[in-house]
Amino acid sequence: MSILDKRSILPTLTADSQVAIELGCGPSKRDLEALGIDALDFPGVDLVGDVFEVLRAFPAGSVVRCSNSHFLEHVDDPAGLLDELARVMRAGAELRVIVPHFSNPYFHSDPTHQRSYGLYTMSYFARDELLWRKVPNYGRTPAFELQSVRLGFNSPFPLRGLMRRTIGRFFNLSRWLQEFHEENLCWLFPCYEIEYRLRRL
Repeated sequence: MSILDKRSILPTLTADSQVAIELGCGPSKRDLEALGIDALDFPGVDLVGDVFEVLRAFPAGSVVRCSNSHFLEHVDDPAGLLDELARVMRAGAELRVIVPHFSNPYFHSDPTHQRSYGLYTMSYFARDELLWRKVPNYGRTPAFELQSVRLGFNSPFPLRGLMRRTIGRFFNLSRWLQEFHEENLCWLFPCYEIEYRLRRL
């Protein structure tokens, strides 16, 4: 798959660039200042192509901020994507990832979802001083540090969504409550999504 650079951005990028990117932005970017990257040519997309190919076209250290929402679960090689992001992001750059939580009943309906995510998933790829349980990196040297993890409670149905958001705030009051929810209550009161914030080391 070739890259469609709709605004001729790639030739202007250098190692000194300070760009923000949004992966899998779809028809409308959440971060209006970011370069939108998507495999489909929607109006708000700046760079159309396979995410790995697009990122390989970026100079090392040229990205200062990266966000993606409900994108990473579609990627069949999240470790490889994080490695490529580590290359293009400079030290101190912020990475924001929002994915469906594994207890989200709608997650299992989408046949394009490759991976499920929970509180500790990013701990396998990043340095984690936040969560209680320590998990292995399986020989990987972390390029990111986990800054925060937040459970998101919602529903596509408005009244249920309001109820879930209201009650769900309680579980984000502490790490202990987050872990208690995931271990004991997530199948009774499912979590809709999870947000990780990471920093490039």
